Amino acid sequence: MAEQAIKNNEDSVQNEWGQICSQLKMEFGETAFDSWLKPLSVGQYAGGVMNICVPTTFMKNWVLTHYSDRIHKIWEHKNPNIKKINFVVQTTNTISKIHCSDSSLLKKISGAPTPQNLYMPNFNNVRSFNDYGSKEGFMQLSAPLNPLYTFDSFVVGKTNEFACAAARKVAESRQVSFNPLFLYSGVGLGKTHLMHAIAWRIKELDPSRNVIYLSAEQFLFKFVKALRYKDTAAFKEQFRMVDVLMVDDVQFMSNKESTQEEFFYTFNSLIEEGRQIIISADKSPSDLEGIEARLKSRLGGGLVADIHPTDFDLRMGILNYKAKQMGIELPEKVAEFLAQRITSNIRELEGSLKRIVAHSQLLSKNEITLDMTQEILKDMLRSIDRKTTIDEIQKKVAEYFNISVKELQSSRRARTVARPRQVAMYLAKQLTSRSLPEIGRKFDRDHTTVMHAVRKVEGLIGEDVALAESINALRRLLEY
Repeated sequence: MAEQAIKNNEDSVQNEWGQICSQLKMEFGETAFDSWLKPLSVGQYAGGVMNICVPTTFMKNWVLTHYSDRIHKIWEHKNPNIKKINFVVQTTNTISKIHCSDSSLLKKISGAPTPQNLYMPNFNNVRSFNDYGSKEGFMQLSAPLNPLYTFDSFVVGKTNEFACAAARKVAESRQVSFNPLFLYSGVGLGKTHLMHAIAWRIKELDPSRNVIYLSAEQFLFKFVKALRYKDTAAFKEQFRMVDVLMVDDVQFMSNKESTQEEFFYTFNSLIEEGRQIIISADKSPSDLEGIEARLKSRLGGGLVADIHPTDFDLRMGILNYKAKQMGIELPEKVAEFLAQRITSNIRELEGSLKRIVAHSQLLSKNEITLDMTQEILKDMLRSIDRKTTIDEIQKKVAEYFNISVKELQSSRRARTVARPRQVAMYLAKQLTSRSLPEIGRKFDRDHTTVMHAVRKVEGLIGEDVALAESINALRRLLEY
């Protein structure tokens, strides 16, 4: 009886995982699913703790960053007994037991891997950096590119048009335009999309050009591997043979002195030879912490382009474009609701749309309504409302601009007070669900004053770099 109960439990977990995979595939798209989620498999389950097996450490880190919260929420909804999910790297030394009593059903439902086709690393055939002499080996230096991240699929608005124009210029120039091109923004605003788009465009125009795209973490990993195999000479040579070097999220080199030193010399070598370098980060070069001064100076020596937080018009454009891609009709009221409420980043906005579409299709709902949208996203909306309040915004803005909250709420019209007040009103409109009259009451103003402040700040963001950076900094303080 005990064995039968265990088997029934295993079957239930497998069926749940199949359904979860089906939902993830619909929410995140086939490309993202095949690249990052399809290789996952369920492992041991005991005491409310579920192990999910991941082929590599890099994939584990990516899944933890981008998908783990959603996986946990879906599974918790399907099975409240699951309290915790662990992602376990499955090597030849630590192989978790894979329960797959009905692998054909699982494959049919989700396309998820079965034990026979699950990728397992072959440690008897480890490549060294000496193997990179061939074109195939050379390409292994570069991370895969998302085919959906092109210039055609990048929705341009006032807040990102400069960064997009700079990226296009670099991608379409036969000779070096800006060196380096440094793109920076907060989380989920499109800098990685632009990086991928540049690489695709370069290869489209001239397939013979050697383009390497990788994250700072991958650069670190490859450098450490070269040190381990005492093959740093080949490492240096291969990176310095590229025509275009693209490094994403360079802030992850923070406090990695030896990696920074190697990157600095690689950087200098490529610059001197007229090769193009494109960098992205979450802050401007001067604001990067734990990065050597000489590297900061080099990173800021070309063109620095900031992607500002999205405005309402851009968010509407993104929603309409994505809805068209999915082949659905998104009512204007629903689009406006999403654009007003989900303002932190594009990734969260797209994710909310995918959840709504998945829900309507799985439950055969013929029409997407505002009531349905509010019900589906109630957990996310509660989280947003909890996260930021007008009082908190006033406090943070006052601290940032070195004035008091009372001054912020006062009738003083001096620029040193009026501009921070406008910024606080703008952030209150962007980061909370409060109405214009509600925001106005917090500042002892009417709704027309708030409306004017929001429009004023939106207009200044594209013109005043210092103000835009201040707003970005305040957003990070308030959202994370």
